[in-house]
Amino acid sequence: MRHHALNELVARSLSSAAIPNTKEPHGLCRSDGKCPDGLTLVPWQSGKSLVWDVTVVCPLADSYVASAAREARSVAEQAAIKKTNKYTALTADYHYEPIAVEMLSPINESACDFLRLLAKRSVNYLVQRFNSVLLHDSFIRDDCPE
Repeated sequence: MRHHALNELVARSLSSAAIPNTKEPHGLCRSDGKCPDGLTLVPWQSGKSLVWDVTVVCPLADSYVASAAREARSVAEQAAIKKTNKYTALTADYHYEPIAVEMLSPINESACDFLRLLAKRSVNYLVQRFNSVLLHDSFIRDDCPE
């Protein structure tokens, strides 16, 4: 449930920034048949489309408890590294972003940076749209009485 909600959040945020995207893109599957969660349909950075994959991990699982006890966010960082390693074949053609979130809220650092950038792009797009509407509405139309 959390995975779906986070994936939907990323896709909708991209759409609100006028960046077309698709979820679960076909043709980008790994050798085990698993696909990333999403793909932008236009370049994101350095002429490459963005591919993202969301994972939600539990820091209370036996395999993570020791790491989680030592440092906050360490479990999310470990999960992001694992995801990145699984998608190394895509990094030549795509900008890959792992989004790893611990169930108790920490998120990996690169995902934080990505979400901040996405929020900034969304706001910039909305400001541009607002300004274009204001500019458009500032012209007096000949067919309207003053």
